[in-house]
Amino acid sequence: MASDFQRCACCSHRPAAPSVHQTLEEMEFERGIWSAALDGDLDRVRSFLNKGVDPNVLDQAGYTALHYASRSGSESVCALLLSQKACPNPRTKGGATPLHRAAYCGRLGVLKLLLDAGADPLLCDDDGASPLHKAAEQNRKEVCELLIQCCPALKNIKNKRSHAPYQLVQDGTPLWDLLRPAEDIKGS
Repeated sequence: MASDFQRCACCSHRPAAPSVHQTLEEMEFERGIWSAALDGDLDRVRSFLNKGVDPNVLDQAGYTALHYASRSGSESVCALLLSQKACPNPRTKGGATPLHRAAYCGRLGVLKLLLDAGADPLLCDDDGASPLHKAAEQNRKEVCELLIQCCPALKNIKNKRSHAPYQLVQDGTPLWDLLRPAEDIKGS
C-alpha cells in the first residue's frame, strides 16, 4: 500500500505531521497578548501594551487577556492589565467574567485584585451562575468566604437550574453551612 506522500504527485515535500498543524486562530492566539497573559509572562504582556495593543481586545473565542490571566492566577499580569485600563467586567460569549474564571480556579489573590478594581460579583453567566456558584462548584471555601464578605446577596442568587450556591456542595459540610442563606437556616 502506497503512503499518502507517494500518492500525492502535486507535492514535492512530505506533509507536516498532523500534530503540528495549527489553525490561523491558534497561531493568532499564540502570537497575541492572550497567550502571554495565560502564561503569566509579564514582560511579554508589557511589550504588547507598550506597542499599543488594547488590553480589552478579544480573541476568537471572545476572551480578553484578563480572562486568561485570571484563570492562570497571574496576579502581576492582572495588576498590569488593570492599571492599563483593562475592563474588570468583560464578558465572554457565554457571559463569564474574569471574576468567574478566578473564582472557579481558586485564584484568591486575583479575586481580590479584580474586586478592588471594580469587578461586579453580581454578574451572572448565561447559565445564571454567579462567581459564588463557580467557587462553590469547586469547593473553594476561601474564595466563597471572600465573595460573601464582599457581597452577602450572592448567597441568594439561583442559577437557571434554580440552584443557590449552597445546593452545589455536599450537605452538612462547613462550606454548605457557610453558603446557606439566613432565611433557609431559620426555616430548618
